[in-house]
Amino acid sequence: MDNNQIDNGKLQIQVLSNTNYPINNSTIEISLRSTPNQILETVNSDNNGFSPILDLPAPPLDYSMSPTDNQPYSEYNIKIFAQGFDEEIISGIQVFPGELSEQTVILSPTSITGVYNPIVIDAHTLWEYFPPKIAEADVKPINEYGEIVLRNVVIPETIVVHDGAPSDTTAKNYYVPYIDYIKNVASCEIYSTWPKETIKANILAIMSFTLNRVYTEWYRNKGYNFTITSSTAFDHKWTYGQTIFDSISKIADEIFNNFISKPNIKQPILTQYCDGKRVMCPNWLSQWGSKYLGDDGLSYIDILRYYYGDNVYINQSYQISGIPASYPGFDLSIGSTGDAVLQIQEQLNTISNAYSSIKKISADGIYGPNTANAVKTFQNIFNLPISSIVDFPTWYKISQIYVGVSKIGENIN
Repeated sequence: MDNNQIDNGKLQIQVLSNTNYPINNSTIEISLRSTPNQILETVNSDNNGFSPILDLPAPPLDYSMSPTDNQPYSEYNIKIFAQGFDEEIISGIQVFPGELSEQTVILSPTSITGVYNPIVIDAHTLWEYFPPKIAEADVKPINEYGEIVLRNVVIPETIVVHDGAPSDTTAKNYYVPYIDYIKNVASCEIYSTWPKETIKANILAIMSFTLNRVYTEWYRNKGYNFTITSSTAFDHKWTYGQTIFDSISKIADEIFNNFISKPNIKQPILTQYCDGKRVMCPNWLSQWGSKYLGDDGLSYIDILRYYYGDNVYINQSYQISGIPASYPGFDLSIGSTGDAVLQIQEQLNTISNAYSSIKKISADGIYGPNTANAVKTFQNIFNLPISSIVDFPTWYKISQIYVGVSKIGENIN
């Protein structure tokens, strides 16, 4: 393949205030990271805070299909201006060929000093070297005196991420919604161009590892005030402001309450992994190896069993913190009635106060055409598969956005 070949990727930016409301008519300047003063394009955000979807040059697809010396993604900078807010710069936005990159920008009201720190996104872990994982037992002892362990596996509302090694007292703690944390880590650590089954297997490994940290209260039992770190030597790579890739985001939404189990073991398995190129890790998942297994047509569960053993299986938790109510266990569509429909209608009406493209509907507990149209609009805004049906991913995305714009999360246990 000609090394000068250029493909295209896509980028969409959403501009929000620090109260989670979309900012209309902000100005966004896009440039290459290598030439930040040469503006490639200037666009504005719409009434939902979104830019148009931009087509941008990206390297050939082959660069992300096997380890090479060629960077498999392009890097862009954006500068955002909005009346009444401090400007923001994000550097290092990653764009892969044939993929949609989603970049969220949070603007703060204009400050007196006007001082702010531009966000710089780290390189991808498969491209640049990061310290390999220090090996641990995949099942933690839970009978030690004084150890705190949750009774059940609960999907937390928030992951407290310590942005450094555990002992680094200068590192900042970030409070991140669980699903956003999973999408961030997956976007840092695997390529969105890989087979769907490979991406799914890797996301499940990330979720199970994370839920093991939550379930065993691993760091809090050691006297720390956080859930997990951003150090690859101890946990996963997490980057503040990370670009999220749509193919990864959609899969995470579908399976976010899943984790990996073994028979007669209650805790999620601490599913460790390595890249399989710089570092080899017998009995752990190899990221590049999982990619090749996906190429060969293996399913996500077969990939996971190849690395973690034939006895692993996928478990689910229906205890999800921070939302008004869990998914009722069935899809809502035209003709559905009852409390679940009423809840969705009320939540969509609240969300419409921030996202005006969603038309208000009668909260009558009857899923009619107007409710279906509101759901369809919501799915379109948030890049969900458009079906006009409230399925599992749509239910929890509506709950997440509702909690964000209504600020009820502080009152939910």
